[in-house]
Amino acid sequence: MSTADWIVLLLTLLLIVTYGIYKSRGIKNIDGYLLGNRSLPWYHVGLSVMATQASAITFLSAPGLAYSSGMSFVQFYFGLPLAMIVLCITFIPIFHRLKVFTAYEFLEKRFDVRTRGLTALLFLIQRGISTGITIFAPALIISTILHIDLTLTTLAIGSFVVIYTTYGGTKAVSHTQLLQMSIIFGSLLIAGLLVIHLLPADIGLSKALHIAGKSGKTNALDFTFDLNNNYTLWTGLIGGFFLQLSYFGTDQSQVGRYLTGSSVKESRMGLIMNGLLKVPMQFAILLIGILVFVYYQYHQPPIFFNQVEIQKLKESPYAQAYQDLEHKHAELFKERLSIVNSVNDAMNQDDQDRVSLSRDALQQVNTALQLVKDSTLTLIKRVNPAAETNDNNYVFLSFVTRTFPKGLIGLLIAVIFLASMGSTASAINSLASTTTIDIYKRFVNPNASEKQDLLWSRIFTMVWGIFTVIIALYANKLGNLLEAVNILGSLFYGTILGIFIVAFYQKKVRGKAVFIAAILSELIVIGIWLLDKIPFLWLNLVGCLAVMIIAHCVQRLSKP
Repeated sequence: MSTADWIVLLLTLLLIVTYGIYKSRGIKNIDGYLLGNRSLPWYHVGLSVMATQASAITFLSAPGLAYSSGMSFVQFYFGLPLAMIVLCITFIPIFHRLKVFTAYEFLEKRFDVRTRGLTALLFLIQRGISTGITIFAPALIISTILHIDLTLTTLAIGSFVVIYTTYGGTKAVSHTQLLQMSIIFGSLLIAGLLVIHLLPADIGLSKALHIAGKSGKTNALDFTFDLNNNYTLWTGLIGGFFLQLSYFGTDQSQVGRYLTGSSVKESRMGLIMNGLLKVPMQFAILLIGILVFVYYQYHQPPIFFNQVEIQKLKESPYAQAYQDLEHKHAELFKERLSIVNSVNDAMNQDDQDRVSLSRDALQQVNTALQLVKDSTLTLIKRVNPAAETNDNNYVFLSFVTRTFPKGLIGLLIAVIFLASMGSTASAINSLASTTTIDIYKRFVNPNASEKQDLLWSRIFTMVWGIFTVIIALYANKLGNLLEAVNILGSLFYGTILGIFIVAFYQKKVRGKAVFIAAILSELIVIGIWLLDKIPFLWLNLVGCLAVMIIAHCVQRLSKP
């Protein structure tokens, strides 16, 4: 990066940390530290909820996923608006009425302390590991693209977050997320407009989408009921609904965000805001990936976007074989460029027969290009058997650093940092909240003073911050990082959601029955995942239904 990019990056990060510390000064008790004194307005709640979910993985992996697979991933979020409605009707009023700090306090009131402890433990395991991934994701890609040491990058991201989160708690998290999302929205708009500007003069947004469509990239809706496909309308509506309901309704990293609302109305409006904006935002991010794909129809892309592995290949005994593949790749690209121009001419003349013929030819040359890439990946694996052969995570940032003007590169990389910091700060804060309220105050020191509670909250924030950074330092080989986080969530969220559904609606089920059901359901979910029989999103439905059914059966079989 240029000096201007480094200045923009560092000033943006410094602004965020300073702002968070400034806005959170004067915290005197645990209510202020963990829930910001429950005083935030709806728009603040909404942006904080969005920032918590929109991690750096979203901005790194989603454009790359669209580049390689098209728009189908947007269906993952179709269940989210429905989940927001259910939460507004059921979860929010109960949590506000009970004045809980965490979602899991409610479970002891409804069942027993074992169920509360088990659910909190499941959350701590899932969220602790996934937070490490959300730190590792941007650190890995940024260090690779900018040739900065991975360990130093990981420590830098983790340190920034831990400093202001430990000092300011939820108030610092929420205020910084408000500023972060403002910067992120503005930067995404600039990035989208710039990608369109970089396309050939006669290729506007409409033509770009037509070209992407002829290559099978605009597949935003898939109505097939295919259990072998992770991203269909039904998977998103049903499996995605249960995942989002569990995430927003039972994951303390999100519950803690809307419990900061000054009233039930403010919390509800914040979640509705998230439900209305999240799908369009994700669509826009994927659309940027589609436009990058169209850009590379007119400009030769790398065979493989992770240039670190390519450089190792060039320095290996397979260098000549790679050069041959590179030459073949260049020839195929010229052929594809000719076909793309032909498609463009045919569309201008409204010659549908020619468009159809060109589309078939385009698919053939794309298949040939994929074979060249597969051959390259085979060579990469020979040189480095441990190499990651999925380069989706490198597509967007590689494109930015190659094409964007000075200063804007630094701003876009700052967005990656900000997204990572926003989601990581919420997660660390929620881990500390759960540990303090559900473990320390419940089992270790129930009679702790207000001063002790605040002290231990800060200590647990620091401890979890260090833990997640350690996970990040050792996390690797996860494929597409966006999918990795969602798979990890799907292994636990269904069971956790099932416990809450039983608590709300199966009034006759007692603590022992739901405790047994939760353990058995988690084993079932993990077993199905290991067998790899269904898309991971359906695990959320399986886990939830398993808890409900098993709990009912165990209760019926138990002695009155």
